[in-house]
Amino acid sequence: MNKFSNPLNAFIESAFSPKPYKIGIALSGGGIKGMCHAGVLKALEEAGVKPDIISGVSAGAIVGALYADGHSPDEIAEIFEHVEFRKMTKLQVPDGGFFRTERFEKYLGSKLRAKTFEDLKIPLKIVATNLDRGESVTFSSGKLLPVIMASTTVPILFPPRKINSENYVDGGVFKNFPVSIIRDECEYLIGINASPLVVTEYKKSILNIATRTYNFMFKANIIADKAMCDFLIEPVDMGNYDTFETEKSREIYELGYHTARELIQEQLKQLKMTKTQ
Repeated sequence: MNKFSNPLNAFIESAFSPKPYKIGIALSGGGIKGMCHAGVLKALEEAGVKPDIISGVSAGAIVGALYADGHSPDEIAEIFEHVEFRKMTKLQVPDGGFFRTERFEKYLGSKLRAKTFEDLKIPLKIVATNLDRGESVTFSSGKLLPVIMASTTVPILFPPRKINSENYVDGGVFKNFPVSIIRDECEYLIGINASPLVVTEYKKSILNIATRTYNFMFKANIIADKAMCDFLIEPVDMGNYDTFETEKSREIYELGYHTARELIQEQLKQLKMTKTQ
């Protein structure tokens, strides 16, 4: 299907002045809730929408990298359907973090065909936090896997990752919704936020209390980026899942897919109504 063969894409194509990329997609952090990104990407594909550039942080960096690497949304869902947090991490005597992630790094590396950003089929930007300098850093070139792992390193839970002799942690500390880093390059920007924080019951374990606390901090730094989206997809029910509830990955994927389909259909209706007025 041609990228601009339906009304939504025709509107995108005609309504904006030329920029380096027509369609950009920004993928938020969110732990296993980031699997909703893959479901949304599937719904967008069915509507004939594919990105020309992707930005991602934390879980969004993982899904974004796999998609930019040529994996279909269904393949991404399959990759994570049987991933279990306890099997992909190793509890350790605290040394920068409570859990080691070498097992997950090896698993993810085995699924990535691209070794560098330059090998990807779609341009990708990933955000990580430089712990030494206290600033957000955007990566778009060089080795891919170390940057993904740095972007997903939740402070205290996981030890910082070194890139060029400097320590990095989760990009969500400063930028959990990386819209602004590609906003000026895109004619039309679709944002997918997997981390809406809602008032709900949650498990009182150390892991869940820590991640919920981080989510409160992350919520504050996404407000401006949400406002920059031309089309925001934010599955509200995602707030009912825990960050590391990996056994629910398929369910989360389906929720992202169905939420996006409904929003896309509503968007198309509005565009058709605008044309007839």
